Amino acid sequence: MELKLEFLLFIPFIVLLLSIAIMPFLAPSWWHKNYGKFSILLALFMVLFYLIALKKNDEVIKTAEEYISFICLLGSLYTVSGGIYFVIKGKATPFKNTLTLFIGSVIANFFGTTGAAMLLIRPYMNSNKNRLKPYHIVFFIFTVCNTGGALTPIGDPPLFLGYLKGVPFFWIIGNLYYIWFFTLLYILLIFYIIDKYNYEKLRRDARSRIEEKGEEFEFRGLYNIIFLLIIIASVFITKPIFVREALMIFCAVASYRLTPREVHRKNKFNFEPIKEVALLFIGIFMTMMPVLNYLSKNAEDLNIKTPGEFYWVAGFLTSFLDNAPTYLNFLTMAMGLEHLNIYNPNEVLLFLDKFKIYVISISVSSVFFGAMTYIGNGPNFMVKSIAENKGVKMPAFFTYIYKYSLPILIPAFFVIWYIFFR
Repeated sequence: MELKLEFLLFIPFIVLLLSIAIMPFLAPSWWHKNYGKFSILLALFMVLFYLIALKKNDEVIKTAEEYISFICLLGSLYTVSGGIYFVIKGKATPFKNTLTLFIGSVIANFFGTTGAAMLLIRPYMNSNKNRLKPYHIVFFIFTVCNTGGALTPIGDPPLFLGYLKGVPFFWIIGNLYYIWFFTLLYILLIFYIIDKYNYEKLRRDARSRIEEKGEEFEFRGLYNIIFLLIIIASVFITKPIFVREALMIFCAVASYRLTPREVHRKNKFNFEPIKEVALLFIGIFMTMMPVLNYLSKNAEDLNIKTPGEFYWVAGFLTSFLDNAPTYLNFLTMAMGLEHLNIYNPNEVLLFLDKFKIYVISISVSSVFFGAMTYIGNGPNFMVKSIAENKGVKMPAFFTYIYKYSLPILIPAFFVIWYIFFR
């Protein structure tokens, strides 16, 4: 009976995911007006059920704290980056676009995938304003928002959790750099081929013109870099509770007040994208509580034992769930197979020494598979919303998966599995 109830509690999460995927296509007008109410309604149902029926107050409070931290980080980075305006000098050739994505992927390891995405997405779109297509944004999500941030604990939340549990800071880059480089090189090569083809096609088309004269370099809002660095540094503040969030909000408010309206106008800045993320993700966070709870309690019963199995299962769940708790649950389970405790830093180091392939497989899948869907990682949905706000017709949820994720990412992920984790 208890198991049946657990599976019934999955329904609100599944309904929300399907609604995000289908409703913008079936009823776009209704969805645009009501997605926030719908998400909050599902979140409220789950919260009340946990509080009244299950008496799990602590779990609700913990999830609420995680949501507040999540949205404060994304909201502050979004607001501060909206006060930075710069032009990528010169015309947006395929080589220059590819170089921008590579640089953004490197920066992601210092500013986090969210910080790098918010810093670069507007200049990247502005430089391609005469030929901006959905694939430009999709490959930005693939690289800057996800795979790029696999080298440091700052790069992506799951790696930061591993760092807090005892994984040494430079262990990650020392063990993941070759997989990072291979995957990034593969994605960028495909992007270059696609962009080159479209660029040349546009040049041959007499009805279209690519701006041949590059724009003059312009940089405004330099002081916002300071706010950006403060926000990134505040991620390391863990106690007392909500101090880092207060610092993030302060930076966002100060940046918004100090930034000239002309800069916001040039960036076409408004709060609609962050509003959409905030409303949809409150539903995602609250309705995924029973899913994560089930994984945590039944991890060993899933019969996952090899690095390859950890890689694929953790990757699949990362595509649809928050990658941070997925990473933590699977790392806990992997250590449990060897009767080691994740809450003991010495045992974490022992596990790294003897069974590092498990940590590598879980780390890679938790970061890379976040690019499989719009909800696989926080900045994915943010970048999608910013692009749509600027008029880019982004692929729908399932279109993104079958047109881009499956044919482009899965072959690379399969090769990684075959070489390293099989």
